[in-house]
Amino acid sequence: MPASDPIAETIDAFHRGRFHLVQPKGRGHRAGMDAMLLASLVDASRPVRVADLGAGAGAAGLAVAARLEGARVTLVERSPEMIAFAAKSLALAENAAIARRVVLVEADVTLTGRARVAAGLADDAFDHVIMNPPFNDAGDRRTPDALKAEAHAMTERLFERWIRTAGAIMVPGGQLSLIARPQSIAEIVDACGRRFGGLEVTPVHPRAGENAVRILVTAIKGSKARLNLRAPLLMHDDPESHKFSALVDDLNNGRAAYARKNR
Repeated sequence: MPASDPIAETIDAFHRGRFHLVQPKGRGHRAGMDAMLLASLVDASRPVRVADLGAGAGAAGLAVAARLEGARVTLVERSPEMIAFAAKSLALAENAAIARRVVLVEADVTLTGRARVAAGLADDAFDHVIMNPPFNDAGDRRTPDALKAEAHAMTERLFERWIRTAGAIMVPGGQLSLIARPQSIAEIVDACGRRFGGLEVTPVHPRAGENAVRILVTAIKGSKARLNLRAPLLMHDDPESHKFSALVDDLNNGRAAYARKNR
């Protein structure tokens, strides 16, 4: 597609129509189950400030805002194209109820110090930080789609840099939540280091007897609690069916949160 051509786009309903997302068609990353599972990790009964780092078109952050009426969400994304899609989503009449609680910040997640603060990410500003970092090694799954490559290609020390930012912008006792591939677990634990404790790791399996394809990780800033490995989350109960399990269907459609076991 020539650079001068307009990017085709779709408007997709999530959470059974409770919010809609404008996203590129045939180019870039398409939001789906990963974003909804990530959003489900935010559980709060009081007003909360949430930052979605590397938000893309904003699926996970908008899902949080749609489910939690007291959530004020900041979508942080460095790609001008993807920020533009998020802005289009906020302008939709279908999203009027949540748009006033969502702001956009065009910034590189890995900024530090004064540059980060100047970009709009102040210290101790958020109760929750969520992230779905790029998960492929830079040499894997090469694609001519530059927008998709940028969203999927992992850079050196990625988790260290992203989690460092999360720790800086989060209040003490705040929650970090992320979704990643199981192969990244050691890097995530190492990156949390002394900043975060009380890690809870949930392996996500397609079906019983199949290897995990994702992990859900939550951690608390400043906690001294030890790591806890939670029971597996099965996407499908029936080995012959593609129907989601009851819990996963609830998480995907914003009817439930996947709350932490411990604080």
